[in-house]
Amino acid sequence: MSRNGKSRAPLVADKRTQRSAKTAAKPKSRRKSASRRKPARQRNGLFAKILGAFGDLLRFVLRIIWGLTWRGGVIVSLLIAMAVGYYATTLPEATALVDGRARGSVTLLDREGDVFAWRGDQFGGIVTAESVSPHLKHAVVATEDKRFYLHPGIDPRGIASAIKINLRAGRGPLSGNGGSTITQQTAKLLCLGDPYDPDAWESEAAYEADCRRTTLWRKAKEAVYAMAMEVRYTKNEVLTIYLNRAYLGAGTRGFEAAAQRYFGKSASEVGAAEAAMLAGLLKAPTTYAPTNNLERSRDRASIVIGLMNDQGYLSNDQAQIARTNPATLSKAAERRAGGYFADWVMESGPEFFTRDTTEDVIIQTTLDQAMQKAAEDAMKRIFEEKLKPGSEAQAAIVVMSADGAVRAMVGGRDTTVAGAFNRATMANRQPGSAFKPFIYAAALDLGLSPDDILDDSPLTLNIPGSGPWTPQNYDRKFRGPVTLTHALRDSLNIPAVRLSEKVGRETTRTVASMFGIESDLALGPALALGASESTLLEMTGAYAGILNGGSSVTPYGLIQLRLQGESEPLMDNSSGGIGERVIQRDAAEQLVWMMHKVVEEGTGQRARLPGREAAGKTGTTQAARDAWFIGFTADYVAGVWMGYDNNTPLTGVTGGGLPADIWREAMIGVHQDLPPTPLPMQGPAAPAYTAPAQTQSQGSSTYVGAESDGFGGTRRQPSRTAEEEVERVLIDMLEDLIRGN
Repeated sequence: MSRNGKSRAPLVADKRTQRSAKTAAKPKSRRKSASRRKPARQRNGLFAKILGAFGDLLRFVLRIIWGLTWRGGVIVSLLIAMAVGYYATTLPEATALVDGRARGSVTLLDREGDVFAWRGDQFGGIVTAESVSPHLKHAVVATEDKRFYLHPGIDPRGIASAIKINLRAGRGPLSGNGGSTITQQTAKLLCLGDPYDPDAWESEAAYEADCRRTTLWRKAKEAVYAMAMEVRYTKNEVLTIYLNRAYLGAGTRGFEAAAQRYFGKSASEVGAAEAAMLAGLLKAPTTYAPTNNLERSRDRASIVIGLMNDQGYLSNDQAQIARTNPATLSKAAERRAGGYFADWVMESGPEFFTRDTTEDVIIQTTLDQAMQKAAEDAMKRIFEEKLKPGSEAQAAIVVMSADGAVRAMVGGRDTTVAGAFNRATMANRQPGSAFKPFIYAAALDLGLSPDDILDDSPLTLNIPGSGPWTPQNYDRKFRGPVTLTHALRDSLNIPAVRLSEKVGRETTRTVASMFGIESDLALGPALALGASESTLLEMTGAYAGILNGGSSVTPYGLIQLRLQGESEPLMDNSSGGIGERVIQRDAAEQLVWMMHKVVEEGTGQRARLPGREAAGKTGTTQAARDAWFIGFTADYVAGVWMGYDNNTPLTGVTGGGLPADIWREAMIGVHQDLPPTPLPMQGPAAPAYTAPAQTQSQGSSTYVGAESDGFGGTRRQPSRTAEEEVERVLIDMLEDLIRGN
């Protein structure tokens, strides 16, 4: 059929068959390649198996860890929950925790009823988060715990941030910033529920130091206790406890006490600037206390204002106003007056109502703040103007009324301290010639006159067991016959010793002790020269007895004592401190006249007051280790002591010098706006008849119209009436009895 004209296609393999063949040939090539790579595949498979086995092991370990972790976490969470629940059930009502002080407070009022000092742990009363000023509430939250209303008592973010800051600063993770919430701080203030036990702790300070310890275990307990508080109390109750228990410097516990202490107002009344200053105290109460350093406290307050602004509690304008008008201290806080006086009242008052009181006590005192300032300013002015820079000399001042009511007290050059050494009440120093008025008081009370004569000539006394003793005058001169007034006016030593021996040392000691000199008085003749030691308060009180007509006084500062919130006093001393009579009024008034001459004509002339009568006596001890001036007007008595604490002699200072200057400056301020009042004094009575002068010779001295006093001195002898003669005989008999004749 092929032959019929159509040729048939040759029997040739289809191209696809060829492609298939080519394609089929490729596997051979692959097989050859696979055959060549077979050892590497084996190696990879082995590695994969190892990795797989390690992965399986790792997953197994992780499953174990995860299993242990979540189970441990559950167990720990359950334990924490149980601890939180337990603590929560033991917590009392919030109101029972606001005042946890171990001791009470003492608020001291001046004579006008104004507060001038505080002692003990001050607690102004309960405030709540709702009753305090909103500015104060916001300042505390902004400063201490800005997420206070969001966390459950602990703030992990805050803790992490604090640890980061501490590590960057090179401190340990728990040193420095703690990241504690307000709730945690409150737990610490509560000492985790462990109350103060006086029998278990050496002191309250040791107890508080232990409560502030920072260890990992204690931080864990603190966190649990804080969460328990969040379960038991509302946020505002927690904040209320914190606001009442936080220590804010100057002995204040709680923001009400601090607001009263620093600003003289309630915590509900403080503005933004005052609130910022109070909140700033929480970081370091003593360091930032405005009574210690107002500018530093204001700088800290400015930072708090910035935090309040950043957190939306203050607008930009409000923040600017608060910075432009910073908080200022109240007058009482700014003055810090009467620290030495307050300490003395606390020491002299009943211990269970002052030093160790568990109650809040109000004490009204005799202090006059204007007089206190006058005394402080006088001392500062004289020291600044008349002492060389760097001098370590000290001074003390006491001002009192004639009945012993202390109006001002300065115990040293630093007038802003509390609890310091009080040189007015604690320093026993020799008064020197300031003691002499008590000798003259005894003599005048025995009937001698200011015009009676004493002998200022060399004197030697034989003292049993010590040998001869020869007193000398300050200028080592002798004046022969002098009146009592002259001897006191010029502070002559030899006549004073003669007079003391004449009236009897025991009589002198008795008069001095009855006037209030409680210290041990010397037994020898040096008693007349002030060789015994006494305090400035004792000496000033004794001079007050001279001013009031011869009756002893007990210096006092406490008028009334009552409990806070009570109107009836538990103690009342408004009757004054006048005691029994020591010398007759006439004798006292004659002594005042003689002491007036000391100021007008004698050693105390630098104490003269313009337009006002004054009387007083200077005193300078051996080697000028102590210098005194004590004197009075008709209204007030004041005493000034000056010296070194270590008994170093003063250079160029006597009682009639700088002490008299301080006294004058202080008394000018004390008497400001007071009308002049004459001193209660009387000079010697003029004789009714004077006999013709008779001249008697005794050695190199000539005595006119005088008789021997039996002690080497003389007594002026005016004509006497029969009654005076009888009186004189009786006096002479009394003197003989005193001398043992």
